[in-house]
Amino acid sequence: MVNLSNLLKKISILEHQGPAQAWISSVQLDSRRVSKGGLFFAVRGAKSDGHLFIDKALENGATAIICEEMPAKPALGVSYIRVANTQDVVGPIASEFFGNPSQKLRLVGVTGTNGKTTTATLLYCLFQNLGYRVGLLSTIGNYINEKPYPTNLTTPDAVSMQQMMAEMVADGCDYCFMEASSHAIVQQRIAGLHFVGAIFSNITHDHLDYHKTFDQYIKAKKLFFDKLPSTAFALVNTDDRNGMVMVQNTKASVHTFSLKNLSDFNCQILENLFEGMLLEMDKQEVWTKFVGRFNAYNLLSVYASAVLLGQPKHDVLTALSALEPVNGRFETIRSQDGIVAIVDYAHTPDALVNVLNTINDVRSGDGQLISLVGCGGDRDKTKRPEMARVVAEAADKVILTSDNPRSEKPEDIIADMKAGIKREYESKTLVITDRLEAIKTAVMLARPNDIILIPGKGHEDYQEINGVKHHFSDQEIIRELFAQRA
Repeated sequence: MVNLSNLLKKISILEHQGPAQAWISSVQLDSRRVSKGGLFFAVRGAKSDGHLFIDKALENGATAIICEEMPAKPALGVSYIRVANTQDVVGPIASEFFGNPSQKLRLVGVTGTNGKTTTATLLYCLFQNLGYRVGLLSTIGNYINEKPYPTNLTTPDAVSMQQMMAEMVADGCDYCFMEASSHAIVQQRIAGLHFVGAIFSNITHDHLDYHKTFDQYIKAKKLFFDKLPSTAFALVNTDDRNGMVMVQNTKASVHTFSLKNLSDFNCQILENLFEGMLLEMDKQEVWTKFVGRFNAYNLLSVYASAVLLGQPKHDVLTALSALEPVNGRFETIRSQDGIVAIVDYAHTPDALVNVLNTINDVRSGDGQLISLVGCGGDRDKTKRPEMARVVAEAADKVILTSDNPRSEKPEDIIADMKAGIKREYESKTLVITDRLEAIKTAVMLARPNDIILIPGKGHEDYQEINGVKHHFSDQEIIRELFAQRA
């Protein structure tokens, strides 16, 4: 139980009606989860308005309401606090309710278009290998030490995040590593968090269905760095032309990493094989189990972050060499007759280019590259023809298929993709709407030494069709099909 006055001390209040003092038992964004003595946030969202659910929250026992508009008939004995924007105050109030847990952890956030999940997850694994108790908030899952928690969002809502971090503190965690998506940044889901560090991986074409323009997308990412305290570090990739843009207005100490230019932290790829890479990192050679230039960037940012967090360089390099690839990120599966299937989460044009370039850099002999490509429904439509184009230019055979169609017709999504296929590539392009059949066809067409790329879904073990999630794992299907070839 926390006194209401303590929860409100860090926010700007426009109006307060009802009791000034109250003991709050919980804070909730969902009126259905409110219980006796709870505080309910009436947030105006893109799909619904929390003000419409105030009565439901009161029925369930709410004693305090944070809102932007006072009700015509306030309930007796209930505290109504009017603010300019409810969404802006959820994080600070939730942080206060849970005892400001992020101030008791060393919290590092990772933002960028590609590499967020891999970087955050590898930091989590590396610090576990170094002997620390660690939390993780990421697309593939949330963890408190070894215990997994399910997730539906890259970055949880502000209340869930503060609660998770409070549990991390209670479980003795020293560090927490998290992804900071552009949506979460502009929706103030990370408000109220105290970061000791922030990492920028890269920024490319994505989420324009939400941000509308690339400039707005850049500003969303930059906002994360703008709000860092002077005690934090900001680590940016200077090989991305927007890297230094991110830190133009930051108070944090700025550090850089690069594979191409002189920076605070540098890396060179000495060998690049399907089995792994030999890297020269900070003038030391280290063998890793990862493949591709994009993973060299991820590993370099992990190394740099660990050093900036005070870890000895030798210990970090030793722990780095023991790390395993993240599930669904350039995950290789081999058949007994020599076919290599690669499952990857790449779902943007730039991510696909990175994966395709890596394959073409590493593969040898006369094997062909067979690649599927799909695009998610209800998402940025402008990238669909571009994704089909980059695959068609790099692969020997192309299969246009479904990803997560969500509420859209798969045929409509594929029609958008086909617009990116040049006439000269039409003869090597197949359209197989059913993803299972598309994977089966790719395996049927493949011969020893061929490579099959299955991008888009990565770690996901479902396919969302008309709002329903059906179990579907690219990895499981490939393993079953390869077993049938044995």
